[in-house]
Amino acid sequence: VILLDRTVDASDDLYLTAVTSDLVHEGSVAGKWLVDTVAGKPCNVVELQGTPGSSPAIDRKKGFEQALSGNDNLKIVRSQTGDFTRTKGKEVMESFLKAEDGGKNICALYAHNDDMAVGAIQAIKEAGLKPGKDILVVSIDAVPDIFQAMAAGEANATVELTPNMAGPAFDALAAFLKDGKEPPKWIQTESKLYTQADDPMKVYEEKKGLGY
Repeated sequence: VILLDRTVDASDDLYLTAVTSDLVHEGSVAGKWLVDTVAGKPCNVVELQGTPGSSPAIDRKKGFEQALSGNDNLKIVRSQTGDFTRTKGKEVMESFLKAEDGGKNICALYAHNDDMAVGAIQAIKEAGLKPGKDILVVSIDAVPDIFQAMAAGEANATVELTPNMAGPAFDALAAFLKDGKEPPKWIQTESKLYTQADDPMKVYEEKKGLGY
């Protein structure tokens, strides 16, 4: 038994290895990007959380907050669930904008996934602001649509939830079958940061046919 993308509450002897991302690390990568980008300037952040109680929502929030810790210029002023959906992300972002002087008091948006970010980008545009400039946008997953937004200058950064988890899993299985080599119980995938400098349309073309 090999686990992909999610772990289980079970004893180690019931599975060979688990191949997953480090969800806390994903949030930390997003937070570090924001810390470095604002470079000490005051920045009010709004956060679109994932589904309440889910491990990605809990851990991506935790990692982001850890990265912001000690940087008093950065403050999360509003945080609410958008249920990982584009529609809810837009709806909640609209409420954030209304609550923060039409968005003038918001420096950056952190979304726990790209779909919520894409919905929020639409809300920012409808409010008469420029996403990616007036409000920085950083999110997680690296799905194709966010690269289109980055190419248009409407999103700034995304952290990749590695789509190829099967590769490391099959490598571990092949080594085990060949000479009985036990893999580590956890194989962490890379959480790669993409920004507007990474030729987003090229990445979009590479990802658009992958089915996610």
